[in-house]
Amino acid sequence: MKALIFESFGGPDVLQYREIDHPVMGEDDILLEMKAIGLNFADVYRRKGNYHLAGKPPYICGYEGAGIVKETGSNVTGIKAGDRIAFADVPYANAELVAVPKEKAIPIPDDISFETAASLLLQGLTAHYLTKDSYGIQSGDTALVHAAAGGVGQILVQIIKILGGSVIGITSSEEKRQAALSVGADHVFLYSEDWKQQVLDVTEGKGADVVYESVGSTLMDSFEAARIGGTVVFFGMAGGDPVSVDPRMLMDTSKTLTGGDLWNVLTSHEERVKRSHELFGWIQEGTLKVAEPTVFSLRDGAKAHEYLESRKSTGKILLIP
Repeated sequence: MKALIFESFGGPDVLQYREIDHPVMGEDDILLEMKAIGLNFADVYRRKGNYHLAGKPPYICGYEGAGIVKETGSNVTGIKAGDRIAFADVPYANAELVAVPKEKAIPIPDDISFETAASLLLQGLTAHYLTKDSYGIQSGDTALVHAAAGGVGQILVQIIKILGGSVIGITSSEEKRQAALSVGADHVFLYSEDWKQQVLDVTEGKGADVVYESVGSTLMDSFEAARIGGTVVFFGMAGGDPVSVDPRMLMDTSKTLTGGDLWNVLTSHEERVKRSHELFGWIQEGTLKVAEPTVFSLRDGAKAHEYLESRKSTGKILLIP
């Protein structure tokens, strides 16, 4: 099979598209012929050597995708050749064939495309647990969303609205402001503006009930934008490491700092399927929309990595074998 591999850490130029051995299937695995593969910043970090990678070169990035079942292991029941399956947390996805453990296989409804499934799952499941587990959005809540035009951000905005909340987004450009507004954000401010004051202005001086913090370096600003007794959910640091938080500040303001990680939530096949199918259901109802992805051929994976790192993208990037 063909795969996008790398043998040393570095820039996009280390990526090679070449023939390698087929994956080895276990008795509890299914063999998936990939139709669409999600590209994420974690893939960039792994390529650079910032994330741990098991085994020896050649390394294969990718953890998210969708395809058609070609074979099933001897212990697999309920899945057959020809079924449409997606996954959000299976390694070595940047390849024509992927061995997927049955417990991580998520059935795709007939009216959901491979491209939509591969665009949705990792970021959609992240937005799902952020709004259901880290902080349960209630009708009438005001949520502040950092990077509101990003892949997680756009889905997060929409789920908050579905659950009855209002959304204040923050973005880095006018183009991204419009992208966040187009998916339902009530207000969108720019990082270059005095956004903390703007948040206080539109909340009549109170601040947001919850702040979804994915930048890291803006953590203390997020606390200032949260109301007394509000919550800051920390789930990323795309803009740099956060400073240490003095628990006396939390005591004095009755504010809560909580963290979130998707892998602490996707603990069983039932959890994966239940959460994914709520996302699929919202798409089928028309209340959740996934932005049109930017598509690259898998053989052009280096160009896709360059584009992702340029931070010009506002939606999902897909690799097509």
